[in-house]
Amino acid sequence: MNSTSVLLTSMSVQMKQTFARNMFKFTLFVGPFLITVILGEMFKHSTADNFVAYVVLGSGLWNLWNCIAFSSAGDINRERYNNTLSIIFSAPADFRLILLGKILGNTLLALCSFFLSVFFATVFYRHPIIVTNWPLLIMSLLLAILAFIIMSIFIAYLLTLSRKTAIYMNCLEIPVALICGFVFPIENLPQGVQFISWIFPPTWAVRLIRLSVTETTYGLLENFVPLIITSVIFVILATLLYRIIFKQVKVLGTLDMA
Repeated sequence: MNSTSVLLTSMSVQMKQTFARNMFKFTLFVGPFLITVILGEMFKHSTADNFVAYVVLGSGLWNLWNCIAFSSAGDINRERYNNTLSIIFSAPADFRLILLGKILGNTLLALCSFFLSVFFATVFYRHPIIVTNWPLLIMSLLLAILAFIIMSIFIAYLLTLSRKTAIYMNCLEIPVALICGFVFPIENLPQGVQFISWIFPPTWAVRLIRLSVTETTYGLLENFVPLIITSVIFVILATLLYRIIFKQVKVLGTLDMA
């Protein structure tokens, strides 16, 4: 089986298994409504730019991250619980392709939550949706999705050798949403926290998204370059982490529950 077949098969199986879980259905369909209402009430008296950036798009990004992060990290825990993680890792097919297929499958499903958030925000609040730069918005959203995928791969590798995956997984959603600026500007955070937020690629993607709904493109390059740099750094870290995991697993065999 070639790499493409492995990737597509992993995506297909993952999407079927993920959609069969009731918790994911709740996150996929109910989550967008709840988060959109919360953010809508927070920003309903704000400016049009803030409403579009943080209610229409911010709630969509939050739900997108929620679905991708929970599923990608949760898959490692489920495979370990079923004692199949070691089988997948040692299978003839590359474990990295299998994991990437899982994350891509989760991402395709999670896009439904993004569009549902946009739908709920426009229908229930009837706020004018103003986007001054559609090409920049589309590019920024694609870069944000790519940033989520890269972070999910890194997190999945990081949690591969941990027995506390469920605990760490539940600690990912809200902190990342806050420090990456999904729901309010990170400029409102303490300076020390802002330094932490600059480490994560979605922070810069969100800033580009905000630029697309304003009347200025000042700061475009200042946000695009850090986005690329941080994304490359996470890719390098994920690659190094996989090599460490590979060596440790071969020596200690520490993937199963027992």
